[in-house]
Amino acid sequence: MTRIHLPPDEIRTLFSSAMSDMYRAEVPLYQDLLDLVADVNSDTLERDPALKASLQESGELDRLDVERHGAIRLGKAEELFTIRRLFAVMGMQPVGYYDLSVAGIPVHSTAFRPIGDEALRKNPFRVFTSLLRLDLVDDAQLRRDAEAILAKRDIFTPRVRALIDVCETHGGLTRTEAEEFVREALETFRWHKDSTVSAATYQRLHDAHRLIADVVSFKGPHINHLTPRTLDIDAVQAGMPKRGITPKAVIEGPPRRDCTILLRQTSFKALEEAIDFIDEDNASSTGTHSARFGEIEQRGVALTAKGRKLYDELLLSVRTAKAGDYNAELAQRFKALPDDWAELRRQGLAYFRYRATPAGIADAGRLLADVEALIAAGYLIAEPMIYEDFLPVSAAGIFQSNLGGDTQQNFTESANRDAFEEALGAAVSDELALYAASEQASLDAALAALGQVKSAAE
Repeated sequence: MTRIHLPPDEIRTLFSSAMSDMYRAEVPLYQDLLDLVADVNSDTLERDPALKASLQESGELDRLDVERHGAIRLGKAEELFTIRRLFAVMGMQPVGYYDLSVAGIPVHSTAFRPIGDEALRKNPFRVFTSLLRLDLVDDAQLRRDAEAILAKRDIFTPRVRALIDVCETHGGLTRTEAEEFVREALETFRWHKDSTVSAATYQRLHDAHRLIADVVSFKGPHINHLTPRTLDIDAVQAGMPKRGITPKAVIEGPPRRDCTILLRQTSFKALEEAIDFIDEDNASSTGTHSARFGEIEQRGVALTAKGRKLYDELLLSVRTAKAGDYNAELAQRFKALPDDWAELRRQGLAYFRYRATPAGIADAGRLLADVEALIAAGYLIAEPMIYEDFLPVSAAGIFQSNLGGDTQQNFTESANRDAFEEALGAAVSDELALYAASEQASLDAALAALGQVKSAAE
């Protein structure tokens, strides 16, 4: 009997929709956030018809409401290895390596996401996935205890493991298998209020670092946030208190600009949730735990290596400056980065996707011109390429704001990509290489449509 497989893009859509439904049920405040973002996006599009037309032309408008990312934190190498296989069923691959120890967070991470342009257009759902680094914890006994606790747990159901095997053996899942896979996979990300450790052990882990307690003390990694995409994150930040939602103090990432770059993020503060402990004498006790929150993102153009170097330098200059008004200082420093699409492109600071215009196609085959001449003639359009990845400093800022304001242990910056990839069982893709390849492919296709026999970039 012939197997008919459901495309990975469709499985990813089923999963992201089910994840959103589950998180809204578990964290009702998240629905309030979604409503706020939807209202802000609607108002922004109504005020800016040119933006709406641009989003429609590029295909971004259709995916605005389904844009989500989530985040999970894993405790051991085997969990990372299996989660890679699980995400692969949905066409999601590990992209980028992020060392968060630079900001005092004892994890390193990657983003599982679709990598092809068509797959991103269909559903760009991504999951920022972190692996706990107990090697950064000085307390040897605490490390051993945490490792022993993690060794006893299995965050995957037997059935989801079996379905991953089926997918790898047969090259895909049928619709019935895919629907079962989504139901089983959700169990890995579900919240469990019953702790697997005693109150005393939880407190020891918590005292070392709140994130360690969050990763080690429960039977699963529980999705700690989902993220809608907004067109005006400043309006969302201002609107949260009006709806009884407490936002973090500042928006992470670059300042507000006419030409939005990379990624801006904010969130509402993590919830205090009741948890139950079973202590050593089998007596039960209760406590609270803060881990899950609501995040919002505004995505802009992907920057090249040259652009990222300038961005990182400017951001560092703000973080080391003694500025009374962070936002004003940020905006002032970032004047060094052009706020004009044409300049960003000409200076090689950002990635663009090219397409031939009807007028250009009608005149196809004429004398070869360079890219600038083709754009000036109205034959070629360069559209900013949306950044699909994350910023380590911003991710750390979001983590820290939702781990509490008390003093936490500091960790020496200690990137270890080799160890991460060994646990993952695969190499992570270079996000800049993906953007560069996509840009070149779009330019080659556009030039071919214009009758050019070789790249005008040559």
